[in-house]
Amino acid sequence: MFGFRSLRAAFAAAGLLACTAVHAAPFAYVPNEKSGSVSVIDAASGAAVRTIAAGKRPRGIAADPQGATLYVTDAAANALLVLDAASGATLASIALGRSPEGVSVSGDGRLAAVAVEDSNSVALVDTASRTLVADIKVQGQNPEHAVFSPDGRWLLVSAENAEQVDLIDVALRRQVGSIAVGLRPRGIGFTPDSARAYVACELAGAVYVLDLAARRSVATIPAGKNPAGIAVGPGGRQVWVSNGADGSVMLIDPVRNAVSATLAVGKRPWNMALTPDGARLYVANGRSDSVTVIDTAGVAKVAEIAVGQLPWGVVIR
Repeated sequence: MFGFRSLRAAFAAAGLLACTAVHAAPFAYVPNEKSGSVSVIDAASGAAVRTIAAGKRPRGIAADPQGATLYVTDAAANALLVLDAASGATLASIALGRSPEGVSVSGDGRLAAVAVEDSNSVALVDTASRTLVADIKVQGQNPEHAVFSPDGRWLLVSAENAEQVDLIDVALRRQVGSIAVGLRPRGIGFTPDSARAYVACELAGAVYVLDLAARRSVATIPAGKNPAGIAVGPGGRQVWVSNGADGSVMLIDPVRNAVSATLAVGKRPWNMALTPDGARLYVANGRSDSVTVIDTAGVAKVAEIAVGQLPWGVVIR
């Protein structure tokens, strides 16, 4: 009989044990724009366990639903990098327009969408063939985020030089409308049912609540100074916003559409992500070169983890 220890040794020799460990999840992946790397944080231990090379200027990051593949925009190469999460190997580099920023992956994992600043467009990539299948023009100038609704029907696009978010019909592959918000919309987060979206508007100092069916804003929630990132928890029961100039994050009560708590984090908190159970919030602090980990139930800081230079965001799988 082939005993357990022998099996373990065989798997280790084949490199499978390490691969299994990587996908034990959750792991947080943090692109470091100035270091040209992605830091990998083990959420169980709270430690940065390794670093993945990711071009020269990684910004946006997303992952497939299984957490096996990472999608990272490299602003220096004007490309979308496809990385193997287990080995860190670069599987593909897909040419885009100049200055790509935020990236998201559809719920079924079939499409990746990238906001491309200089071309005022959203690049749509087929993840199976790893090819560009559409370049969708939007009205907002310098788009920063293009985020899929959970049902995969819509893409909401925020742009630095805009007072609106643009709405793309994914099936039609074109912009079909826009929703007025405050000046310089940044981070976007959807409720799980795709009915509402929250948009951080940096120069308005507020979060706008959007009704997707009505295509209008239904509430404006005052935030801190220069709100940037948005994270929506499981069931839509909690909404978080980061305030870049204040060095803080705020917890929004989506029932009252009001801030219920504020917590100091690092310098220039930017984009954020929640663990799948919503128990921990990971905040990328761009000027502190760190990630703040927050216990969401107690609204308390539990860790500050050093990463590379100028962390741009977080994805957790």
